[in-house]
Amino acid sequence: MAILVIGSNGQIGKQFCELAQQAGTSVKAMIRSEEQAAWFHERGIDSVVADLEGEFEHAFEGCDQVVFTAGSGPHTGPDKTLMIDLFGAIRAADVAKQKGLSRYIMVSAMRAENPLGAPEKLRPYMVAKFAADAHLRNGKLPYVILKPGRLTDESASRLFASTVEESGDNQISRANVAHALLHVVQTSSIINQEYSLLDGKRSIEEIIQ
Repeated sequence: MAILVIGSNGQIGKQFCELAQQAGTSVKAMIRSEEQAAWFHERGIDSVVADLEGEFEHAFEGCDQVVFTAGSGPHTGPDKTLMIDLFGAIRAADVAKQKGLSRYIMVSAMRAENPLGAPEKLRPYMVAKFAADAHLRNGKLPYVILKPGRLTDESASRLFASTVEESGDNQISRANVAHALLHVVQTSSIINQEYSLLDGKRSIEEIIQ
């Protein structure tokens, strides 16, 4: 059985898929069009074309977990935030539950806990994450929510912190988030837990237990 990766063509998604493939963990990359397939095929990663704003139930076939790391991106409007970050995440959770998947692993955000505390332009995104996370908590589908801080493009240190006080900053590299995802998908005993993630000095095993 494979792990369905929703948002696989994004920066975190690509890094996670590549790490998983190298580790021998089977993944299926959900992509929006055949034009996106070449990158995955070159690396021996299975892919499936499906639309998060349309029909995508078929993408779940042969999968027993789902990683949701999709995002509407900083250059779209609130309409896409609603359709992808909120409704897309909720619909994916409902399909995963209907199909009996073992876990839903959400890449959320630290500031989703307090959307009004985020910069004004980020508040609609944080509200979407807040609501999607709440839907997971209140459902009957086993879940893990990862809540990274501000994302950077630094290389992976594989060293983490769980609070701003511990880290000294509120940021984490996308590469480190991808490594955290790999640890979670490979550790089936992690159920119904939430973890804040920042760059730090501890191993992922110390942060996620």
